[in-house]
Amino acid sequence: MNEAQFNAIKNFREEYKAKCDEWSAFCAELVPLQKFASQKDTPPYPVQTPVVYNRALDEITRDDEIRLIVIGDNPGKDEQLEKNNRYLVGQSGKIAEGFFRKNPALGIQFRKNAIILNKTPIHTAKTSHLKFLAKNSERIARLILQSQIWLAQKTAQLHKALLASAQSDKKNLCELWLVGYAELKPKGIFVPYRDALLEEYRGEKNCGAENCKAWERVFVYQHFSMNRFLIDLKEFSGAENCAAFDEASLKKNLEALGAKHRREIFGE
Repeated sequence: MNEAQFNAIKNFREEYKAKCDEWSAFCAELVPLQKFASQKDTPPYPVQTPVVYNRALDEITRDDEIRLIVIGDNPGKDEQLEKNNRYLVGQSGKIAEGFFRKNPALGIQFRKNAIILNKTPIHTAKTSHLKFLAKNSERIARLILQSQIWLAQKTAQLHKALLASAQSDKKNLCELWLVGYAELKPKGIFVPYRDALLEEYRGEKNCGAENCKAWERVFVYQHFSMNRFLIDLKEFSGAENCAAFDEASLKKNLEALGAKHRREIFGE
């Protein structure tokens, strides 16, 4: 990547790390709620990092080529373990990694060419547990709301900065994949993220790079968990096996599906 792109990433991760440190002041209140929320449907596990910064961001170097920003939901059991503190490292992450490995035509190594973020860094064993946290503490409800809005704004700004700083390569401009369709719909826990993201892109017709409209490089998909992403892609494309796609058809179907879901979620 060029210097301007790397500086944009460095600025983002420094701000994000500082924010996670700030939000960690709520840990004493978060941990009991996180543990209680998981009791009915999750085997016991240690809550080690209530607010999770993705340490993989610190490993990005000037020599890396970032082609994709993937936005998951929130850190789960594996992500919050102190030995990890990384996003999408559980079963969902393995499915995502496998998809890109089996489709080298996309030119993306999931752990090398993608920045992985979430809609909030607040940990819960299951995304649905965020609603329990919000319902049982007004302070935590505000934290979940504020963290979503902050991340949506800063992630959109990062995406646009990477596009605006693109120089020679107009074919591999960075895309943003918003995965986790269900909770972006009305009454979903991530509606604040959805609305803040749209507002950040609205009015930004051109990102600065030649023939590059930032919003057109935002795509929405089903989550990788439970293979929903792959099932949805196969049903949309009418294919039994995504590995059977050639490069052109795979990219065409991914873009068409992602744009379709974007219109469904955002109305534009």
